[in-house]
Amino acid sequence: MNVLEVEHLNLWDANTNELIVADTSFQLKQGSCLSIVGESGSGKSMTCRAIMRLNKPWIHQSGAIYLKGENIMTLSAKEMRKKRGKQLCMIVQNGMRAFDPTCVIGVHIRETLAQHFKWNRKESEEHIIRAMASVMLQNPVDNLNKYPHELSGGMLQRMMIALSLVLEPEVVIADEPTTALDAISQFEVVEQLIHMRERTGCSMIVISHDFAVVKKMADEVLVMKDGAIIERGRTQTIFTEAQHPYTQYLVSARLALSAHFQKLVKEERVEIASR
Repeated sequence: MNVLEVEHLNLWDANTNELIVADTSFQLKQGSCLSIVGESGSGKSMTCRAIMRLNKPWIHQSGAIYLKGENIMTLSAKEMRKKRGKQLCMIVQNGMRAFDPTCVIGVHIRETLAQHFKWNRKESEEHIIRAMASVMLQNPVDNLNKYPHELSGGMLQRMMIALSLVLEPEVVIADEPTTALDAISQFEVVEQLIHMRERTGCSMIVISHDFAVVKKMADEVLVMKDGAIIERGRTQTIFTEAQHPYTQYLVSARLALSAHFQKLVKEERVEIASR
């Protein structure tokens, strides 16, 4: 069963009429993880923001996006807001952009949960504190009383994952969730995303330049180039039997970087274990 179906999606800049994503179609199976890979500017992030309906106002879109059979492209802005968080959740690359910089983390969390649950303040805090503990965030009460700039990038990423654990959305979209993090934080965030999928049974779309992350997390892979899908398949097939020359180039180049990443993670873990 497909939890999400994207059909003939087109994205274009209304100011310039430039076509950014052309006639893109794909499906996300219930409980599976789909990774979208490609160079910067290939349309990966804009495709996922189109699913969330979060692109800039001048980026127009056409086609159909079905979430459990409902075409969310036809929903009003108010109706779409109700879908975000509880049914569709996005974990962004830069954690600072996910939280209101003018208030402490706890205020943002409580306001988000109040949109989807009839919990009082104490109940909301109990749920988020349990989730924070499960993603290894220490001193949860202290962290809830801090502003976003007072937390590291890795902590903000785990805070977004903790919030997703409480919301238990149907679909989680993670847009380059490890790019801005150090090696050990990258490893921890990937492990927490895998744990979240196992615990909640959600489906995931992961955008990543890091093929070590893709190999570890994804069941299927889409390869995008210049706003179009040029190849798709099971993860192992893409890595070992890629058909398109661009995919072959991308895999060979990225695997070299991924091997370096894995070496760094191993060294970090050995160093931590020896302390």
